[in-house]
Amino acid sequence: MTIEPFRLDVPESELDDLRRRLDLVRWPAELPGAEWSRGVPLAYLQDLVAHWRDGYDWRAAEARLNEWPQYTTVIEGAQVHFAHVPSSDPSAVPLVLTHGWPGSVVEFTEVAKLLTDFHLVIPTIPGFTLSGPVQEPGWEFKRVARAWTELMTRLGYPRYGVQGGDWGAAISREVGRIDPERVIGVHLNLIPGAGATSEPTPEELAPLDPAEQERTWASWRRQQAFASEQQGYADLQSTRPQTVAYALTDSPVGQLAWIAEKFATWSDPASPIDRDVLLTNVMLYWLTRTAGSAGAIYYERAHASYWGQPAEPSSTPTALLDLAHENFIPLRHKVARTDNVVRWTSHPHGGHFAALEQPAVLAADIRAFFRA
Repeated sequence: MTIEPFRLDVPESELDDLRRRLDLVRWPAELPGAEWSRGVPLAYLQDLVAHWRDGYDWRAAEARLNEWPQYTTVIEGAQVHFAHVPSSDPSAVPLVLTHGWPGSVVEFTEVAKLLTDFHLVIPTIPGFTLSGPVQEPGWEFKRVARAWTELMTRLGYPRYGVQGGDWGAAISREVGRIDPERVIGVHLNLIPGAGATSEPTPEELAPLDPAEQERTWASWRRQQAFASEQQGYADLQSTRPQTVAYALTDSPVGQLAWIAEKFATWSDPASPIDRDVLLTNVMLYWLTRTAGSAGAIYYERAHASYWGQPAEPSSTPTALLDLAHENFIPLRHKVARTDNVVRWTSHPHGGHFAALEQPAVLAADIRAFFRA
């Protein structure tokens, strides 16, 4: 149950190895006019790699991350890395911020500056980046949620809130569900399974008002588009994460392309993510060799006993920040069956990476929810 201090200090030999690999990259052919329709465009990635090689400053990024007090502890045999940034206000609400895939704690570097009135706990999911690879199977999101409740016990917090998107949303919602006596609220920028997953039927649509009917159709169309054009990464990581891991762990350009595509296509074009932030996020995967173990969270969910079952209801007060360019469109009538949503805020900007794309909007919504 010990908690050990942690500080990033990457050996220069690791950076020398990265430079050599970037110098020796072999570029694939590309069909004319493909743009983003088949994946990351060649010219886009070549420009990004050139900046990674000659413009990006890892040591500066490393120093910024080290401004946070960071620690590690072992929970159920897995190392858990986390930042713990207490507020100057001793009565502040403790708040767990959880990242998703293909993200990391880097997602919260800006929003954390806007949440100084909270005691922030920013953990790294076991198997991801600074937590390192897990040593046994079974680390799906429900197990991570149990680990977070234990982490907050070790930190001495009898009451706390949680926030997350992507896998962080699934984990945060589950924390609220299993620890309702201690969790005062769950703030999400995505509710798992809240969008349409099948074509709307007359029976489903009949009790809805016209606006919710149209939103249901829009949700189904967006789900169809995602399934037909973007679902491949999840299918691979749900079935053969180890095979994918060899390519991503051996090739920094491959690792960059695998993540950069998601940062580009899942975000709002009007709020692009800074490329140095993207590269710092990629560096954490590259330096820790965790592409496979992070991607395996999809495998663990797909092979868990509960997979395919309806979500278990949560009574914990929940808030949703609904950003217009998120991958999925949540439906109020569907969410009402399983979640106690007391605050629903729709915003016309932002996509999947709320903390990176709209940090001020996210921070303001978090604060308004927990103050209420």
